[in-house]
Amino acid sequence: MGSFRPVRVFMGNGLMLTDGPHGIRRQPDEHNFGIGESLPATCFPPAVALASTFDAALVRRVGAAIGREARALEVDVVLGPGLNLKRSPLGGRNFEYYAEDPWLSGRLAAAMVEGIQSEGVAACAKHFAVNNQETDRLRVSAEVDERTLRELYLRSFEHVVRSARPWTVMCAYNGVNGVPASANGWLLDTVLRQEWGFDGVVVSDWGAVGDRVAALAAGLDLQMPATGGRSDAVVVRAVETGELPVEVLDRSAERVARLVERVASGPAAATDPDAHHRLAREAAGRGIVLLKNDAGLLPLDGSGSVAVIGALAARPRIQGGGSSRVNPTRVDDLLDALRRRLANTRVDFAAGYPEDPGVDPVALAGEALALARRAGTTVLVVGLPEDAEAEGGDRTSLALPAEQLALVEAVAAVTPRLVVVLVSGGVVDVGPFDDRVPAIVAGWLLGQAGGAALCDILTGDVTPSGRLAETIPMRLEDTPSALHFPGDSGTVRYGEGLFVGYRGHDALGQPVRYPFGHGLSYTRFGYSDLEVLVTRHGVRVELLVENVGERRGREVVQLYVGVPGSSVARAPRELKGVAIVELEPGARRPASIQVPWQELRYWDVATGRWVLESGPYEFAVGASSRDLRLAAAVSIVGDEARTPLTTASTVGELLADPAARARLSEVVREKLGEETAEHVVGESGWAVMMAAFPFGRVAEWPGLDLDPQDAAWIVFGDTGAGRPR
Repeated sequence: MGSFRPVRVFMGNGLMLTDGPHGIRRQPDEHNFGIGESLPATCFPPAVALASTFDAALVRRVGAAIGREARALEVDVVLGPGLNLKRSPLGGRNFEYYAEDPWLSGRLAAAMVEGIQSEGVAACAKHFAVNNQETDRLRVSAEVDERTLRELYLRSFEHVVRSARPWTVMCAYNGVNGVPASANGWLLDTVLRQEWGFDGVVVSDWGAVGDRVAALAAGLDLQMPATGGRSDAVVVRAVETGELPVEVLDRSAERVARLVERVASGPAAATDPDAHHRLAREAAGRGIVLLKNDAGLLPLDGSGSVAVIGALAARPRIQGGGSSRVNPTRVDDLLDALRRRLANTRVDFAAGYPEDPGVDPVALAGEALALARRAGTTVLVVGLPEDAEAEGGDRTSLALPAEQLALVEAVAAVTPRLVVVLVSGGVVDVGPFDDRVPAIVAGWLLGQAGGAALCDILTGDVTPSGRLAETIPMRLEDTPSALHFPGDSGTVRYGEGLFVGYRGHDALGQPVRYPFGHGLSYTRFGYSDLEVLVTRHGVRVELLVENVGERRGREVVQLYVGVPGSSVARAPRELKGVAIVELEPGARRPASIQVPWQELRYWDVATGRWVLESGPYEFAVGASSRDLRLAAAVSIVGDEARTPLTTASTVGELLADPAARARLSEVVREKLGEETAEHVVGESGWAVMMAAFPFGRVAEWPGLDLDPQDAAWIVFGDTGAGRPR
């Protein structure tokens, strides 16, 4: 979203639209160009942290709290959630988006929509569609093949629209295959309204509309921001001249009027800032990912002294930059939280690196090293600067700042008991120190209660259960989109196709630093008794999960599905379900995951429909995409339709059809003789080559030289007259 916020739209009753998606950005002055300080509101964890919870029920609770605060601040439409995929880890706005996987992104975004709208406030699913970068975002055209569009970039939106029924959807700035999203009739009408049944209002991103008449005709209802009546006058002229049918304008007006009716009216109940802060703390704690914990260094046991190093421990980054910035009601920092929690332990602090550029880091590093030498355990907090992750620009590297990397290396050299906490809105490269640091925590951007939530995890008051919603690669160059991101000359080509994130890494068999779905716990879980049952509505996967460790904990059971013998390109495995199980030590509980048939379908470009392929499917459950504990295969009867044979079909396609194969073999053997016919319909190397040729061309070759009647009989069979003679 742009920076022009908020805007009140008057239509008899007024509608107030303000930014989300992780809190309310309501400004007291509606005419200050949207760049002033907003009214205080709870800054919940941004989507990067909420996604790592994998917990739709928790996200729904956060959404409901945001809805309550919206009502209290007289806000009618919350411009969120953002559910574009994290195509590249360099995406500057990745902190506002959920995952590199459409199943996870769609489920969590749907929960957020349900939560917000349960309070009578409209949610706005954004940015529709294929808004996966900030570079040239207002003009760039995303060039994506239809199967990739349907299965990845539209799939999360489709789930949200069909299941959560958002009252508004925001179109993206960018173009989709050469057509601006704001004026893309295929996207806004054919797919969104006709196919998915969306009955709400399509809102433009701020400044996204270049042609108001074309946008209305395509299905966009509300142009934002207002243009002082200029674009309205253009629409009136277009209706008067017949360029724009008045029925189009009427339908759009009806949709906007329906939105006014849908949002709640009347006074809202008072909100409870303390309760919302506690919810923000719970959500942040669930989203923290324990990447590494060698020798059980964590949780901190309270013995010995603790050195806390890093300016971010005392002055935390809680959110990214841009239009989503929330003015928090309060902010917890890790240093104060640890000092309160470890009241009987000496907790010392050193900044370690400068907060502001231009400050000499040498003295700060020296103080930090002296502290680390004396301490029993050192907690070093490092992360990206604020200007590295903000709306309007993409990152250029996965690296931490150079002075921070040098500090990590120096501290690791003087203490074996080192915990590194990462603060960022997306993945960072941990390769330079991964093998020298025993414990690493992905602390993301955690919202206003993040400092206390980190303390909960580090001290063991909360057992970590967060999981990576995006892969941490070995190198940036390994990411599937690396050769194509962010494009040039006004175009970005999605050349990696279906193989985004872990799908691409798995397809290439690449090692990764930490895989999608990864996250450690302070306890251990066992899996057993896997059953895969085919039902009327899909496939149900059941198993038993046991806490075989010594602490209470939550396991995030992940279900991945692969189709090893597929006739179309597929990733080796795709996330298709999650079950969260909370267990005391020694407890055992069943977990069940339902996979609807639609989740197993692929988009068949030839027939323009979703197809369930017949054959064996492998269902595997585990603790990450590369920690699969149990697997079972089942055979599924699909609903694919064989593409009708024509003379343009290849020889191989004719041979794959038993009846056509028999007819072709009969004619070819008569024409060429048994030995030569083997090079067309047999198993020789020549036959393999011939299989790729369209039959109509082969039929005309010297030696075979079929007349049209014979060729037609081979392809179409007996049409009543028998074989031509």
